[in-house]
Amino acid sequence: MLIALNAAIFLYQVSLDSFSRNHFVMEYAMVPSRFEPSTLFTSMFLHGGWMHLIGNMWFLWIFGDNIEDILGPGRYILFYLACGAAAAFTHLMFNSDSRVPTVGASGAIAGVMGGYIRKFPHSKIVTLIPILIFFTTMEVPAYFMLGYWFLIQVWSGVGDSARSSVGEGGVAWWAHAGGFLAGVVLVDILQKRERYSHRGDLRW
Repeated sequence: MLIALNAAIFLYQVSLDSFSRNHFVMEYAMVPSRFEPSTLFTSMFLHGGWMHLIGNMWFLWIFGDNIEDILGPGRYILFYLACGAAAAFTHLMFNSDSRVPTVGASGAIAGVMGGYIRKFPHSKIVTLIPILIFFTTMEVPAYFMLGYWFLIQVWSGVGDSARSSVGEGGVAWWAHAGGFLAGVVLVDILQKRERYSHRGDLRW
């Protein structure tokens, strides 16, 4: 449902003429310098392009089903929205003067990844590894892959902050980090008490 909703909103977004599209984005994106609380939620359903949408939905497809299994559909939606809002708020705290619209589901999906590393740290993720001009696969524990991803977000966020890149476009690194940490915490708070099963390893 979340993937379908994100895709439907993006298709509507790209169907608009350029003026209407810009107005639509500015209305529902989170713009730190003129912050509106509702945009903590609406911004996570907008995307900046096809690759932005496809990449986010791919990650959601990979990790989301296991988290939905342990939370149940209702709690999973609440978890997803809360992580997305926490991610947007984290970005706001680090970029309060920015006039750049912030869009994308990546903060909420980072929360799903945080929940995954909390609940399935030893699951194996089959990862594609480039070696010169060839590719191979390697099974990597989730805690290593997702922990490495989290450290990249923090390192990149610190680098952006040091460059004082307010007003410039790019990746909302701190949103990813904030969403991830929110997922680590909230997955335990919202988890159903009955036992759950592990679906198995993943392909990255």
